[in-house]
Amino acid sequence: MIKYLGSKRTLLPWILETIEECAQGEKLHVLDLFSGTSRVGHALKAAGHRVTANDWNTYAATLARCYVQSDVTRAAEAEALLLELASLPGRSGYFTETFCERARFFQPRNGARVDAIRDQIAAWDCDPELESILLTSLMEAADRVDSTTGVQMAYLKDWAPRARGELELRMPQLLSQPAVGPCRAMQAEAREAAAMIEADLVYLDPPYNQHKYEGNYHVWETLVRWDAPEHYGVARKRVDVRERRSGFNSKPGIAAALTEVVDALRARWALVSFSDEGFLSREELELILARRGNVHVLERPHKRYVGAKIGIHNPAGEKVGTASHASNREYLFVVDLSSS
Repeated sequence: MIKYLGSKRTLLPWILETIEECAQGEKLHVLDLFSGTSRVGHALKAAGHRVTANDWNTYAATLARCYVQSDVTRAAEAEALLLELASLPGRSGYFTETFCERARFFQPRNGARVDAIRDQIAAWDCDPELESILLTSLMEAADRVDSTTGVQMAYLKDWAPRARGELELRMPQLLSQPAVGPCRAMQAEAREAAAMIEADLVYLDPPYNQHKYEGNYHVWETLVRWDAPEHYGVARKRVDVRERRSGFNSKPGIAAALTEVVDALRARWALVSFSDEGFLSREELELILARRGNVHVLERPHKRYVGAKIGIHNPAGEKVGTASHASNREYLFVVDLSSS
């Protein structure tokens, strides 16, 4: 899966163990309201739970459609098309000009291959599930040859060693449909999804500080939408990054935004993943959640995202500082919504 700020890769066993304690041996319907790379949803599907994954960013909804909604029965046709795509010669277009020549996220030869492959995917006009598998493969292939610290706010001044590699399409790991029912991917605002979907457990891993995912991963948003947007700045961000606002990325707004989502939940359990680097303190978050039921808090130390080790870079990719600390505390808030 792609490199991702706030990835739950290392916390995944802890999250799954906590969910299994709530499940008490049953297979649940889990609503993942902020699915991101779908790492958690994919693991829950592998464990036999029925998952509804939601995210309002198009690239994230595409990843969810691949890893959560699509089943292994789609693998054979996807593999055949990936072989065709892998044989295409590069052809420079919007992606190469924007992200390889006017910026330095990728080597131009790899950008030209992205252009050619993405154009062909668009020309095939596949059904949404099949297209999501192809796009996920392309996104992940590009991620393996990028020249960033893992976010697309900037690119490195000097090429990362991996950027000199060749773009390689790989088949995403698709899973069988759980016995308890089909999984689903959605693209809705979190409060709308919370009010719309009734589940056994809702997993919430919301944005909780100033880092906006649509800005951190704007290249993937453009790669998936393929809409050649106007852009701005050294990083060539989409102009709609400026226009889109979320209360979760605002210190004055996050409490109200999260309260609205929590109030809308329709489930037996809620599990909230948060960090001591968020705009809300542990005590503030407990107060919001306690309005809906009894809250149990788990915590543990955690190494920060890899960017903390690499250092702080300006938009030109030049290192301008080091992170203040290398670890933080991660929390899991378990809320018994039936106790309210």
